Amino acid sequence: MAKIIKGKHKIRGQKVAVIVARFNEFITKNLLEACLSELQQCGVKKNNITVVWVPGAFEIPVTAKKLALKKEIDAVICLGAVIRGETLHYELVANDTSRGIMQVGLETNKPVIMGVLAVDTLEQAYKRSEEKGENKGKEAALAAVEMIDLLSHI
Repeated sequence: MAKIIKGKHKIRGQKVAVIVARFNEFITKNLLEACLSELQQCGVKKNNITVVWVPGAFEIPVTAKKLALKKEIDAVICLGAVIRGETLHYELVANDTSRGIMQVGLETNKPVIMGVLAVDTLEQAYKRSEEKGENKGKEAALAAVEMIDLLSHI
């Protein structure tokens, strides 16, 4: 029989950094609240969570790399909200931010979780950051915890 490795949604003693973009804070604060709540539900103690606010989504990757390079950080969660406007700016920020987040994970061999919304409308952003229901901050926390556990078994 094949060996199957799965991560769990429970950890103990690990440290997580959460980066939050201040741009569109009316959305990102909801992502952060759900993320922090879920991390604690999964066993991450409050004093093992570091929250770092950055100006916008584009500043997330460099901050993620600096944090992921710290020995004591086990995972980095990246939260932001890029909402389509009338110019090409949306595509540039959304694409390069997601590419940068992925690159940091590959370079550091740590979970660097993409929790940056890239949406067409404000309504879509609100839907993905609701307190009850679908919240991408909660999903990002679950992914981080699962990946910490999974990578510890590989």
